[in-house]
Amino acid sequence: MRLRVLYPVVSILNSKFLISNFRKMHSVKYLIAFMLLPAFGFSQITSGKILFERKTNLYKRFKNEDWVTNWVKESDKTKVDEFELYFNDSLSAFVPKESEEKENYSWMTSKSSVYQNLNAGTRYSVKDIWRNLIPISDSLKIRKWKITDSKRNIGGFLCRKAIWQQNDTTRLYAWYCNEITTSAGPESFCGLPGMILGLATEDGGVIYFAKTVEQGPQELTALLPPKTKDKVYPSAELRAKLQKEYGKEEWSKEWIRNIFDNW
Repeated sequence: MRLRVLYPVVSILNSKFLISNFRKMHSVKYLIAFMLLPAFGFSQITSGKILFERKTNLYKRFKNEDWVTNWVKESDKTKVDEFELYFNDSLSAFVPKESEEKENYSWMTSKSSVYQNLNAGTRYSVKDIWRNLIPISDSLKIRKWKITDSKRNIGGFLCRKAIWQQNDTTRLYAWYCNEITTSAGPESFCGLPGMILGLATEDGGVIYFAKTVEQGPQELTALLPPKTKDKVYPSAELRAKLQKEYGKEEWSKEWIRNIFDNW
């Protein structure tokens, strides 16, 4: 009789033991799976190369100029330029892509190079000013961003929209991806929690979008500005020089702002 009573008790205890171990094993599996998530589902990119396409609507770019519609046909109003952005966790280099193709209306847009050191907080630019390449040194631009809940896909990456209100009349939109951790982007743009893959003026006059993203380490020579024997102007000095020479002309005010403030 005792054996008959004991057998069900032992069976129940064994069942509880097995269930407990089963649950523990599954808990361990879930923990391991959770720990592996960053490696598979949430991997982050810290170095690589991005190909950007810039589209400039020449009618909007020169909207206050009567001559533009006489010089530029409707079918040619959108000018396309390409740039490459090399980056690692602390450096970025945004440079025009070399091309042997003939370029129409080349004088209507400029192509500058921008090298940013995110750790040192410094910026080195080679500005295209009337087809003269002028080296300029400065600190990183500090912009006050408003991050929104709006999202879109750019080049296979989920990006969040941010807004920079430069002044009462000028607003720019940026789409950044926190999967690419470097806080950089086209031209001199930086300061968001991830790489900027899209950038546009409010009227759509100038638009940058990433076409491709290549992951992988980059040569240091691609990330650092080229050595030069030319004078490297501090930004404030060059601005004062241009204002002194051209500041009385009405057209020069927007031109100078575009060089030093916008991009």
